[in-house]
Amino acid sequence: MERGMDVGLLGDLGLIVLGAAVCVFAARRFNIPSIIAYIVSGLLLGPALGLVTVSDAVHIISELGIALLLFLVGLELSLDKIRDVGKVAVVAGIGQVVFTAAGGVAFCLLLGFDPIESLFIATALTFSSTVVVVKLLDQKGELDSVYGRIAVGIFLVQDMVVVVALTLLSGLARHEGLEGMEVMEILTGIGAAFGGMAILLVVAAVAAKWILPRLFGWVASSQETLFIWSLCWCFLFVLGAEAMEISVEIGAFLAGISLAQLPYNHDLRRRVHPLMNFFIAVFFVSLGIQMEFGAVGQIWLPAALLSLFVLIGNPFIFMLIISRMGYGERTSFFTSVTVAQISEFSFIFAALGLSSGLIGEEILSLVGIVGLITIAVSAYMILYNRGLYEVVRRLGILKVFRADPEEEGSGEAFRRTGHVIVVGMNSMGREIVESLRRGGLEVLAVDTDPTKFAGLDEPVILGNAEYLSVLEEAGIQDARLLVSALRIEDANRLLAYRCREVGTPCAIHAFDAEMAQELKHLGVAFLIDSREEGLIRVAEALQEGGVLQS
Repeated sequence: MERGMDVGLLGDLGLIVLGAAVCVFAARRFNIPSIIAYIVSGLLLGPALGLVTVSDAVHIISELGIALLLFLVGLELSLDKIRDVGKVAVVAGIGQVVFTAAGGVAFCLLLGFDPIESLFIATALTFSSTVVVVKLLDQKGELDSVYGRIAVGIFLVQDMVVVVALTLLSGLARHEGLEGMEVMEILTGIGAAFGGMAILLVVAAVAAKWILPRLFGWVASSQETLFIWSLCWCFLFVLGAEAMEISVEIGAFLAGISLAQLPYNHDLRRRVHPLMNFFIAVFFVSLGIQMEFGAVGQIWLPAALLSLFVLIGNPFIFMLIISRMGYGERTSFFTSVTVAQISEFSFIFAALGLSSGLIGEEILSLVGIVGLITIAVSAYMILYNRGLYEVVRRLGILKVFRADPEEEGSGEAFRRTGHVIVVGMNSMGREIVESLRRGGLEVLAVDTDPTKFAGLDEPVILGNAEYLSVLEEAGIQDARLLVSALRIEDANRLLAYRCREVGTPCAIHAFDAEMAQELKHLGVAFLIDSREEGLIRVAEALQEGGVLQS
C-alpha cells in the first residue's frame, strides 16, 4: 500500500514538473512570466485532462514552497534596505493598500459577492507581484533605476502588510468557517494569532542582535553549513508558528527577517532561491489543478471587471500619490505601471482561505483568472513602458495628475561633459552648488529626495549616488569633478572608489580625522572640512588647490 502511494506521489510530481517545464519553455518565447505558465500547466493537468489531482503529499510540498517564498522575502528585509526605501515607498505602499482594499470591497459588493467573499477578493487585489516585477526589471536592466528602486521599496512595504493579513487569516481559521461563531470567539482567535506573531517577532529580534551573529560566525567559512543552518533556523520558526496555531508562512518570514540582518544574507538568498523555485512551481501548478472550469462561465464577467480595476485602478492610485510627492511624470508613470497586477501572495491568501473553509472554489478560481489576466497584461506594460508612456502622454491623459513633465534623471540620451557633480542637497551641498554656479561652472545636483531640489536652477538627477547606474547617468566618467556633501561614511568611501576607477577627481566631506585618513588613501583630491573652510570658502578652496581649473 505504501509502495503504491509512493509511486502515485512520484508520478504526480513527475507530471507536475514535466508540465511546468513544457509550459515555461513555451511561455519564454512570448515573454510570459513563469507564474502564468505554472497555473496554465495546472489547468491542463487537472480540469482539462484529469491527469493529476492534489493529494495530501502534493499539498504539503506546495505549502513548503510558500514557506520558503516567505523566508526568501524575509531575507530581503534588512534594516539598511528598509531605511533606503524612503518615505515615498511607505506612503505609496500603505496608501495604495488602503485605497485598493476599500475600493475593492465596495466594487465586489456591487458585483453581488457577500461581505466575506468581498473582503477576501479585495485583499487579493491589494498586493502586487514582487517576483514578476523584479524579474522583468532585472531583464530590462532597470532594477537600479529610480522607478525600479521605488517599486521594490513599495513591494517591501506590501510584504509587511501580507504578514498582517496572514496573521488575521490564521486567527479566523482557528475555527472551521465563521458561521455560528460569536464575536468574542472571533476576537479571541485573532488576538491569539497576533500574540503568537508578537512572541516570534521578539525572538527573531533578540536572536538577530545577540545570538545569530556569533552562531553563524562560527560556520561562516563553510557555505554548505551556513545554508543548512539557515534552513534549520527557518524550520525552527515554522515549528514555533505551528505550535502557536498561526500560519507557518509567518514563522518562515520572521526567520528570514532575523537572518537578513547578518552580512551573509546575500549568499543565503542566492542559495535558497533554486530550492524555492522548485517548491513554488509545485504550488502554482497545484493551484491551477484546483481551479474549476465549470465556474468560469459564471465568473468571467466579474473577473474581467476586477482585472480592469487592477490594471487601471492601481496605476491611477500610485500615479496620484507619487506625483504629489514631488516625483516627475516619467518616474511616477513607470513606477505606477509596475504594480498593475496581483501578487503570488494573492494566490496564497486565496488558497489558505479555501483550506480554512472561509471561501469556496469559485472564489479561488476568480482570483486565479484575475491573476492570469493582470500578470500577463502588466508584463507587457512593464516591458514596453517607454512606448506606452509616449502614447499616454500624447493623448494628454497624464495632465490630470499635474506632475512635472520635465523629468529629472529620465535616462534620455544626453552626454554631459566638463561638469561638476554635487551629491547631497543638504545645506552644504546647496551652498556648494550656488558657489560653483556663480563661478561660471556647469553643475549637476544629485539627491534621493525630490523636495531638496526646490529652488535650484541647475540640472538635477533624482537617485541614490551609491548606485553605479545613477553615476553613469550623471556622466561621472566625463565630469570635471565630483563633490560629495554627504555625511554617510560608506557612501563617501564608495564615491571615492568610483571616482578613482574612472579617473575623475573628487572632493569629499571628511567630518572626522579617521575618515579623512581613509579618503586620502583612496586618492581623494580635496577633503572638505566645513568647520575649517566654511561653506562660502569651499568653491574658492577647490580652485585655489588646483582641483578646479577656471
